[in-house]
Amino acid sequence: MNLPNRLTISRIILSFIIIGLLLFPFDAAGIEVPRIFINEAIVVDIKYPIAGILFIIASLTDFADGYIARKYNLITDFGKMSDAIADKVLVNSVLIILSSTGFIHPIIAVVVVVRDSIVNSIKMAAGSRGKVVAAIKSGKLKTACLMVGIVLTLFYNLPFELFNLRVADFLLVVAAVLSIISGVQYYHLNKSLIFPKKEEQI
Repeated sequence: MNLPNRLTISRIILSFIIIGLLLFPFDAAGIEVPRIFINEAIVVDIKYPIAGILFIIASLTDFADGYIARKYNLITDFGKMSDAIADKVLVNSVLIILSSTGFIHPIIAVVVVVRDSIVNSIKMAAGSRGKVVAAIKSGKLKTACLMVGIVLTLFYNLPFELFNLRVADFLLVVAAVLSIISGVQYYHLNKSLIFPKKEEQI
């Protein structure tokens, strides 16, 4: 269990802490969650900014584990698998929760989750043939917009909300559009892996 793998495992643990924090029925348990009033118009449930801070920390471990693994040649099969799992647990679960609580439109979560499922299937098909599907620019840009959009949403789009600028929503919509674009690009770039020619099948 090298350092990058430990960071990946810590991201998975943080992901479940975030999920628990966002889904725990505090009201039913008789626990009063503090709320902050900002500008006499925005009511901030403190559990969301706390989840936002944890989400930022978890996202930083995603950058750190990959950087360390590449720099010191610590890439392992376990690391590849656990890193992919950690990413989806962190991002997709938070998207689904924010969708179910009305913070974001459900179509955004659906598009991102479906796209990730398709791309992961393509990557598995490539892996079974000993090939690696490289990341593409649209996919990286999608991830950046998605991560920043989620963080801003967890922080109630502050400080932009004070100026009536829907930056969080804009970034999430862009991420959804880029999810479709990058998904189509992944398909076209790896179409031969999905539908191999007859001579390749023999």
